[in-house]
Amino acid sequence: MLRSRWIAGPAAAQPGPLVAALTDFRTNRILDLPGIARRGRSLSRLWPTLPGAVGMWLWTDLATRRVGSLSVWRDEGDLQEFVRLRAHVQIMREYRHRGTLRSRIWQIDTLDKTALWRAL
Repeated sequence: MLRSRWIAGPAAAQPGPLVAALTDFRTNRILDLPGIARRGRSLSRLWPTLPGAVGMWLWTDLATRRVGSLSVWRDEGDLQEFVRLRAHVQIMREYRHRGTLRSRIWQIDTLDKTALWRAL
């Protein structure tokens, strides 16, 4: 599995409790992976400006045709604002029928990156 570096957001110093969100998209075709990964990377460039964003990783598992993100937010409202972001909606519309999406949201008391990555 490949993962990006930790990308800190404007709420990086926010103490807990926080909200963690895992997105796991399995493509139907390996040929769709590069485009999905490229679009996700492009969206990650907005990360340092997103209100309530604590930090995130992007990840890819070529062997299982999976891509996704593991992100941390100040609260669920901030996460929902991101989900409704125009750029995010466009990516989801373009790729949603090309695979299966699984996601999970949970509360964490503190930011422990090692423990958080194990949740993947």
